[in-house]
Amino acid sequence: MKNEKHRAPVAVILAAGIGSRLSPLTDNCPKSLLSVGGSVILERMIRNCLSCGMSQFILVLGHRADEIKKFVDKTFRGIRVTYVINERYRETNTGYSLMLASDAIGTAEFVKFDADVVFDVKILRQLLDSDHANVLCIDRNIALEDEEVKVIANDQMQVLEVGKSVDPKRALGESIGVEKISSGTGALLFVELSEMMESRGNLQAYYEAAYAQLVDKGTQFHALDISGLDWTEIDTAKDFAAANAMFSSPVTTISRGQQKVLDEAADEAAIHTHV
Repeated sequence: MKNEKHRAPVAVILAAGIGSRLSPLTDNCPKSLLSVGGSVILERMIRNCLSCGMSQFILVLGHRADEIKKFVDKTFRGIRVTYVINERYRETNTGYSLMLASDAIGTAEFVKFDADVVFDVKILRQLLDSDHANVLCIDRNIALEDEEVKVIANDQMQVLEVGKSVDPKRALGESIGVEKISSGTGALLFVELSEMMESRGNLQAYYEAAYAQLVDKGTQFHALDISGLDWTEIDTAKDFAAANAMFSSPVTTISRGQQKVLDEAADEAAIHTHV
């Protein structure tokens, strides 16, 4: 049936890193278990997924893995979670962690999240609603420097280049670390990652390097502009403070219908404010 809704993608969350730049906050706590606005970062991410109908999760863990597993199992009873352990988390990076999730993902469509990104659930709704098979969420309102993963796209928002080494002057915006990957592209992606990781020199590579190789070989990625919606990546104490300022209240699991009612009420209030 043409109108039949297909199964929600699997959520793949990369949470293996140490978060050393957030020390001393992360000296005794994994970064993903820090609290932002009254909710643990990882809880906020999982609840956003549940709000969008995503109920199957793959978590790639490394640093303090047992603490994260214990938190998820206690907080979310009954959801389907597969844990993948990156035993080499100290010497590897996100490319290696994502490669390890290959068997657990299988042939499923998935949405990949960096575990240190805090975001408005509306971003995920827009991503899932996109008709494009492979989608990178990008923000155009970011001052682009060397640290950011930058995206160059054409007038149709097709990605032409992606990576940290992309020229900031030519880039459309920053990739926020949340992407939708189709089943077919997933298979190609894991081949690229596996081949990359055969070389020790690539162990510290980011997964975006594999995206860039796929783009060069003709795989189409669409850039979804989420500018204006709230999100932040948490790498430093400054980022952590910004996240708490941006997200000031605990997360709740909220259906699409409830979201619509809230949005309509906010629009109505805005109209009356300007009258």
